[in-house]
Amino acid sequence: MGRHRLAKPRRRWSVAVVVFAVLPVAAMLSASSGALPAKLTQSHPRCCAELVAAGPLDLKAELISGHYVVMTQAELVASRSAVNRTILRALPAGVGIEKGLQIKTILAERLVSAYFPEIRTIGGVRPDALKWHPMGMAIDVMIPNYQSPEGKELGDRIASFALANADRLSLNHVIWRRVMYDHNGKPSLMPNLGGDDANHYTHVHIATDGGGYPTGGETYFG
Repeated sequence: MGRHRLAKPRRRWSVAVVVFAVLPVAAMLSASSGALPAKLTQSHPRCCAELVAAGPLDLKAELISGHYVVMTQAELVASRSAVNRTILRALPAGVGIEKGLQIKTILAERLVSAYFPEIRTIGGVRPDALKWHPMGMAIDVMIPNYQSPEGKELGDRIASFALANADRLSLNHVIWRRVMYDHNGKPSLMPNLGGDDANHYTHVHIATDGGGYPTGGETYFG
């Protein structure tokens, strides 16, 4: 997976509570937050949290130092993955290894696994000079046949999906094909690190603000 240089993340809290811990005695669903292992606080689940299809995001195709960012608003709306949901469903474990991931990162991994069945491999915790992977705050969604038009289109949709649901995921940034997008979808071209993997052509890097480490009783909804 590639290296990337980033600014210090900002802590965000999603308006919709989507990660719940099941308490066996009181049958109460609780949400966990925080940058490090977090103390659970009680909160009633909401019935109608949604995956965002459009919203205020306006990802216009633009030229960035010779690189086209092909993620238009029309493509985002048309994507079969970015759909509205009025009833939440519990998400099963995804295709990635969740050990060591924080709560919001697990949610991202499970949502990508559920909505993009083409994805077979998602990387998670690994050694790195930056904190995102070692602290369980990032995943790398490996794109099959990434050099093909179909692979690029799939990566575009996954990046758009993460950006469209930035608040729910406590998204910090996305990197795809040498372009880094902040929480609001603002793109910036990264330095050429010398290879397809390092330059994020082989995978979509999705980083969250973490949300705290799971206690083992969480249920993830999407």
